[in-house]
Amino acid sequence: MSAQPILLGVNIDHVATLRQARYRDVGRTCGGVIEPDPVLLALLAERAGADGITVHLREDRRHIQEDDVRRLRDSIATRLNLEMACTPAMLTFARSLKPDSVCLVPEGRDEVTTEGGLDVAGDRERVRAAVEAIGELGIPTSLFIDPEERQIELAAELGSPWIELHTGCYANACHTGRRSAEWERLRLGSDRAHEAGLVVNAGHGINYVNILEVKRLPNLHELNIGHSIVSRSLSTGIEEAVREMKRRMA
Repeated sequence: MSAQPILLGVNIDHVATLRQARYRDVGRTCGGVIEPDPVLLALLAERAGADGITVHLREDRRHIQEDDVRRLRDSIATRLNLEMACTPAMLTFARSLKPDSVCLVPEGRDEVTTEGGLDVAGDRERVRAAVEAIGELGIPTSLFIDPEERQIELAAELGSPWIELHTGCYANACHTGRRSAEWERLRLGSDRAHEAGLVVNAGHGINYVNILEVKRLPNLHELNIGHSIVSRSLSTGIEEAVREMKRRMA
């Protein structure tokens, strides 16, 4: 386990998913009858102890909208972590927004949410160009990757200072016979990344049960958690949902 407290980044994408289910054709992201407002939920999450706010501005704009991200940039007091694909359009947006950090992720139109890590080995030059372009802005970049040795080696080789280990396979295996093997993949991946000089973050599928094991991963700097916190907030409110996750991470 990390000697320093693990930071919590709260992903608010699913708040926007709920809003878009009803108001996607309105043309505005807040005000009047439009609810819920992901920016308000982000501010409440900060008040409860979130160390940063994460959003994924997808190419298909299925949940978070550009106006949400700009309002977050102007409103939150912690750090804005922008998840984005390695596309020219998103690089242009990042240059204008100047988030505190960027996490490069894969995108698939058929997926419900991001499934699987970025294939750095298969898309090396495009990832390299994105890392260099964002680095020139003085913004640290993270690559969302599976805990595979080759992907980790390339992340370091391409100059990304951070990685975010995809914990989804482990989360899906928690109640199966594959749990131990998936845990070992994550543990080895975290050690390899640390040895390569990378800051190690992790995320996807982390909840109030498996956090008790996830927080034991070596060298962890930050966890990005969204779905479970937003789901818990429906019964407890977002502030208590964040406080409870922070307590379990401690």
